[in-house]
Amino acid sequence: MEIDLDLLEEKLARTFSTTRTNFVRVKPKSIILENKPILIKTDSIETEIEGRIFKFGVSARIYDIGAFSICFIYENSDGNYCDLEETALHLANGDPLSGLFSEYVNLIGGSLKPLIKDFTYDPDFYEDYTIYVTDTAEITGDPVILLMGERAEFSAQMREEVTKNTQSYTKDDLAILSWDSALLCSPENPQDLIDLIEFANVQVLELRYYDMELNRQMEKMYDDINHADRLPNFLKTRQYHLIMTQLMERNAEISEVIEKVRNLIKITGDVYYVRVYETALRVIRSSQWTESVSRKTEMIQENYSMLSDEVRIQHSNFLEWIVIILIAMELGLGVWHYLL
Repeated sequence: MEIDLDLLEEKLARTFSTTRTNFVRVKPKSIILENKPILIKTDSIETEIEGRIFKFGVSARIYDIGAFSICFIYENSDGNYCDLEETALHLANGDPLSGLFSEYVNLIGGSLKPLIKDFTYDPDFYEDYTIYVTDTAEITGDPVILLMGERAEFSAQMREEVTKNTQSYTKDDLAILSWDSALLCSPENPQDLIDLIEFANVQVLELRYYDMELNRQMEKMYDDINHADRLPNFLKTRQYHLIMTQLMERNAEISEVIEKVRNLIKITGDVYYVRVYETALRVIRSSQWTESVSRKTEMIQENYSMLSDEVRIQHSNFLEWIVIILIAMELGLGVWHYLL
């Protein structure tokens, strides 16, 4: 699904405070967003988690490729790294934000549904990622505990796995990216990096979705082929043509959307942002989903080619029978005339 963000923004502005996503630290030409997502800010909300009151800022971002994100922001300007670690462990116990998340998914999704034709959403299909931010690169605690969300005697191998994807721009900042969380240490607001990590997660979410769609398409394709194989030859060819048409249309549609997903954002003029973005894609296993989607697309194309070959064979056989019948008729007429 592709969304007209300009038209949507006009409609959403009647209810929400909206703006478009912009990067702060880099030059505008350094990061190319062909269609900047709509950013929605809602009122803050307080919630109690295991006896402790948390106040979250809430924002949502809507992408033209058919996805939307929801961000809960908890700030403690007077806290230190130890407070950050304790908060991380507190929020990692169970899934305390799931109810709040579902509430806002239904709020945003419900708001979009009447504004976008054929818009649907699955509240159980999502990616979740936690980003911890501190204003100093001097980490006084253990970043592995924070990123893993538990206190444990982690092995050297696990520590290496968690901290190996570390990037730094100056001696005063640090970015450690893991598969479901990241730690950003910077004296300045690292909002650009937060946005880049979100974009990477949105890309993976979309790849997962279309991987699932391709699974459904392949199952339907095999069912349709099995059904066609049981039909008489004169009906089989017609059914093969129908299957091929459906495969061509759906595959072209999915390929177009996947290409847009892969080109959601292009970073051309900032080496550090490129490194952070590519690291984020790698640790959340974007390549795995890309390969899966490519493999299934190739399988569908191979089946299309096999059906096309089968249709040609059937057509060739049909023509051969026509020729045989015509020859037989000509011989029959010759014999008839001879007998007369």
